Amino acid sequence: MFRKIFALLLIASSTTASAQDVMHKEKDGTYVINTTTLADDVDGYAGPTPVEVHIKKNKIVKVVVLKSQEGPKYTARVKKEMMPKYDGMNIKKGVKQVDAVTGATFTSKAIQENIARAVAYYQKNK
Repeated sequence: MFRKIFALLLIASSTTASAQDVMHKEKDGTYVINTTTLADDVDGYAGPTPVEVHIKKNKIVKVVVLKSQEGPKYTARVKKEMMPKYDGMNIKKGVKQVDAVTGATFTSKAIQENIARAVAYYQKNK
């Protein structure tokens, strides 16, 4: 009986995300927010579309699209056409809406939601 309870506790603790898994602070003062667990319910065309949002002094430094099941062609278009619009964005009043990429709308909207959740998490937990 004890072994079963211990095994269940071990599994539960290994699958639960810690705050460190969601956000950490780099030596240069940049906060990195990973939305893998923060927005795991946000799907693009082919499933979750996690990102890392790098924030320093209330400005988005960069957004990195993490591995997902989205098509590489669509992800590349979003990276090229949408991601640069976030660079330098001041987040004191939230994230400004950035236009979705035509032809990659599901992927774009999922990434937008991931970024919005990352910024909200940062503002609440920094």
